[in-house]
Order: sequence, then structure tokens, then C-alpha cells
Amino acid sequence: MDYVKAFVVGGGICLLVQILMDNTKLMPGRIMVLLVVSGSILGFLGIYEPFAEWAGAGATVPLLGFGNTLWKGISEAISKDGFLGIFKGGFTASAVGISGALIFGYLGALIFKPKMK
Repeated sequence: MDYVKAFVVGGGICLLVQILMDNTKLMPGRIMVLLVVSGSILGFLGIYEPFAEWAGAGATVPLLGFGNTLWKGISEAISKDGFLGIFKGGFTASAVGISGALIFGYLGALIFKPKMK
């Protein structure tokens, strides 16, 4: 059942983003920023964490989950390091995910030899 919940929630988020892309003139980069900021705001309000616990990977994998991860890292670092936590908390919390994306993206580029169009 957890897999079904994750699939439905993740698919629902993707569906809403696709509707937003099709019906507005927002560029994909702005929509990505909107998702990350929305995840951070929902994390700040305490709404996203219970939702993510219920939905599992369907809520933590999309960009909304990345924004929530940034917020959690920043809030933990502020409580630990004070004002400097604003600047280092997001990097600390998201370093593994960003590093993984860069490494696997690079490996994929080496294997499949992408070409510019």
C-alpha cells in the first residue's frame, strides 16, 4: 500500500505541475523555483512533514521535498549555530542529494554520449 500511496501522491504533484506548465506562461525554471519555495514554506508552517510521513517517497522525492529538506537543515542549523545556520544549514542538509545528482548525471553523460541539438 505504501508504494501505491507514493505513486499516487508523486503522480498528483507531477499532474499539478503539468497543468501549471500547460495553462500558464511560466517557464520551467520558474516553476522549479516555485516548487522548492513552496516546499520550504510548507515545511516552515509544519504542514509538509506530516504529509511526507504519510505519503512517503511520493512527497519527499519531488522538488517540494527538496524545499522541505532545505528548510529542515536551515532550522536545525539556526538552533545549533545561530545566525550562521541560515547560510550553512541548507548546504549541509542537501549535500548528499545534490552530490548524487551531479555524480550520476556525469556518469550518465559518460555512458550515453549526449550531443547538443
